[in-house]
Amino acid sequence: MSISSVKSGATGISLALDNNFMEPIATTLVGSGGANTVTFNDIPQTYKHLQIRWIARNNRASTSDTMGLQFNSDVSSANYIWLHYVYGNNGSVGAAGYGTGTAGNIYFGECTSANATGSIFAVGICDILDYTNTNKYKVVRELNGKEADALNQGFIALASGAWLNTNAINSINIFSNNGNFVQYTRFSLYGIKG
Repeated sequence: MSISSVKSGATGISLALDNNFMEPIATTLVGSGGANTVTFNDIPQTYKHLQIRWIARNNRASTSDTMGLQFNSDVSSANYIWLHYVYGNNGSVGAAGYGTGTAGNIYFGECTSANATGSIFAVGICDILDYTNTNKYKVVRELNGKEADALNQGFIALASGAWLNTNAINSINIFSNNGNFVQYTRFSLYGIKG
C-alpha cells in the first residue's frame, strides 16, 4: 500500500510540501555564556504558519520562571494579550486569563530555573498562526510542560495569546523574564506550508 496525498493523489517525496508539512528555518542553541534573549530575524514570508519548538532553563534562583514572546521588536504593552490558559500544577488544575498589562509581550510558557534538579529542562511547542496575514491580529497557542524536581512539582499548560497588530511578523524575540537562559537551551523555528 502506497501513501498518497489527499489533496492531489501524488505519491513520493513531494508529499511533504503537498501535505503542508513543516520545514526548518533556524535553530538557536544557547552557549556557555548564557543569553537573556533569543532572536529570529528576517523570517521568510513564504509560509502559512510558524512553529517554535524548545527546551529551556534559566539561572533564576527559583524552580521555574516565565518566558515572553515579542514580535517585530514591539514593546508596547497595549499591543499584547498576555495569556489565557488552562493548567495542571502539582496535582491541581485551574484556568486563568490576563489581558493587556505592563509586560509588553505574550506569555511563552515556563522554563525550569536554577533551583530545579540539575539537568531538567522545560519543553514546549508554540504555533504562530497566519503570521503574514495583514488583515488580522496574530494569535499564538502553546503547549508547555516541566518537572522541576524529585518532589514531583510538575506543570503543564495549554495557553494562547495575541499580538494586536496586523503587520506581518518578520522577527521574534524570546526572552527569560527574570534571568538568563543557560547553556543547552534550544529554540527551533519552523515554517508550515498552507
